[in-house]
Amino acid sequence: MSDADELDLSTLSDEELVEQMHDDLYDGMKAEIEVGTRLLLSRGWDAERVLNDALVAGMAIVGVDFRDGILFVPEVLQAANAMKGGMEILRPILAASDVEPIGKVVIGTVKGDVHDIGKNLVSMMLEGAGFEVIDIGINNSVEAYLAALEAHRPDILGLSALLTTTMPYMKVVIDTLKDKGLRDDYIVLVGGAPLNEAFGEAVGADAYCRDAAMAVETAKRLIAERRQAPALRKG
Repeated sequence: MSDADELDLSTLSDEELVEQMHDDLYDGMKAEIEVGTRLLLSRGWDAERVLNDALVAGMAIVGVDFRDGILFVPEVLQAANAMKGGMEILRPILAASDVEPIGKVVIGTVKGDVHDIGKNLVSMMLEGAGFEVIDIGINNSVEAYLAALEAHRPDILGLSALLTTTMPYMKVVIDTLKDKGLRDDYIVLVGGAPLNEAFGEAVGADAYCRDAAMAVETAKRLIAERRQAPALRKG
């Protein structure tokens, strides 16, 4: 039995508990995250504070170490799964209290491509950063993307591909948005192992994201820029 297994989380102060939850997230300890989340709520923390201080801040540490090559995909998936345990407790409370997410994202793998590990990781990391994420899965046609955009009205559309043969379909989706006069309504992010920045520019995306940590940073930055733009125009 490890020290973490023996540790009684209820004996920790709020500050110590949050630090321990950051460690437990890093180590992918879902049960401990669920206990810590419930403890903070029972101590009078509101759900938004638990989300931001314990879960989002903890996942930010994971994201930095993933970006820097200290953590790898299996560890990050474990951390994201642990975060999900806390999110399942907080989500109904957040929904009832009308707490606004940072933004809303529709994400899916393009038509002809059934790979989803990278997409799933991006989805989990975005949710861990405070986004509402609608994951529409794999093998998505233009029509599937359009239906999801119509149904959910997101800020961001994420397109994923792992095969060089399916990459060109990203341009089909983006060109269709242009043809329908919808392109400017959404921030479009593209990602996947064979892609690069030049490809992202060539297909007309707003940005290419090389990994999940970069996707979170880029999504936050572009949403902030978009929301600031109308204020600047008014000024």
